[in-house]
Amino acid sequence: MRLLAHLFAGTAITLLSACSVLPKSEPQEIYRLPATALPHDHAAPVNWSLRVDMPNAERMIDSSRITVLPQGDEMSVYKGARWSDTAPKLLRNRFVDAFRDNGRIAELSSDETSLQADYSLSGDLRAFQSVYENGQPVVVIRFDARLVKNNGLRIVASHRFDITQPVGGTSVPQVVAAFGQATDALASQLVNWTLQQPLDAHDVHTD
Repeated sequence: MRLLAHLFAGTAITLLSACSVLPKSEPQEIYRLPATALPHDHAAPVNWSLRVDMPNAERMIDSSRITVLPQGDEMSVYKGARWSDTAPKLLRNRFVDAFRDNGRIAELSSDETSLQADYSLSGDLRAFQSVYENGQPVVVIRFDARLVKNNGLRIVASHRFDITQPVGGTSVPQVVAAFGQATDALASQLVNWTLQQPLDAHDVHTD
């Protein structure tokens, strides 16, 4: 019995020692993507419906981590900070809000609902990060947009959007604020570009 007690005590000490060397979980600050509502457009509503799809992105961008390029092509993340969702989902939701703010597309949905629509807006998110230039961070967003007519899956328009937004400092909250300004600019440009396209719900193309 005495031998078993010694063995148990030794096992307990070993377990406690193992627990003491486990890495502590990193505290996380979770940030929403800041957004400013776009002005309402009082022009006539369009006669077609639109579905906004979540952008495609590579693994480093398709994440909730806030990405930074401190030098050259070296990719890193801001420690202890995360977005409230993945970057593609945040951007899709920002686009939907922007179209709703504009008000000209009454029949608006996203790929979350899988509703039928005349056109879908999709694309590739090529960059969504801060980049250091001359020792100062700059937010860079690059989005290759595609407008697709769902009847026949035909691309009717495409455009690359490049947005850069200087950051007012190096702290994470300042970087987050710059991301908000950059996505506001992208959303505004994307809405205007989409509504400038000669789209028509009754214009059916067949291959």
